[in-house]
Amino acid sequence: LEEIVQLEGPQTIAGLIVEPVTGTNGVLVPPDGYLQGLRALCDKHGILLIADEVMSGFGRTGAWFAVDHWQVVPDILTMAKGLTSAYVQLGAVGLRQKIADHFSAVPFPGGLTYGSHPVACAAALATLAVMEDDRLVDHARETGALMASLLADLATRHPSVGAVRSIGLFGIVELVRSRETLEPLAPFNGGSPEMTALGKFFREEGLYTFVRWNYFFTNPPLTITETELREGFAIIDRGLAIVDASVTSG
Repeated sequence: LEEIVQLEGPQTIAGLIVEPVTGTNGVLVPPDGYLQGLRALCDKHGILLIADEVMSGFGRTGAWFAVDHWQVVPDILTMAKGLTSAYVQLGAVGLRQKIADHFSAVPFPGGLTYGSHPVACAAALATLAVMEDDRLVDHARETGALMASLLADLATRHPSVGAVRSIGLFGIVELVRSRETLEPLAPFNGGSPEMTALGKFFREEGLYTFVRWNYFFTNPPLTITETELREGFAIIDRGLAIVDASVTSG
């Protein structure tokens, strides 16, 4: 990244946008030091660090925001989804004081028809109150430790599992045809009979999750109990047994 900044010229770069934990593309958790390095790089060259916490924010990773795991403070932070538990559509942007001060004197030429809608804002306040009163962020961190162990168990016992990753209650399972070659069970931006059958099995068993390409997510509600989490993973276990048979027989 330092080389790219030098090649492009830091004066041409207004900001660097990053998902602290990449969501839809695979729950990719950065190694320790990565986000701190981005912060230092941006500070060195006067570039704004913008954190997209639409998926990872509000307790999903076991912290209020994913950046909190690495004690990194972005200049701009975007948020949505968990802000209202998705009961009402609402997105928000957090700014460092020096940036906010700029717009106290300079009008921001933007807006939406439903901007600052009172119903959406009320839903956000109610959601935040429940998260604080019920300690849902702490619960996500504590229950996330159990989910990590359940994911590791799946990886140990199922030959179709190529990789598992999680942080808090933000998890994913990648499926492969062979652990030696790590050939995905479905191609990029495509599907396969095995993945279709697995998704169908999950739904028939009452488990609803995001199945995409060769992976599926394990992102339960932050309110989930240990019993409910184990029940969900028991369904996953049975579904993977079906996929294992298909993979090994092929």
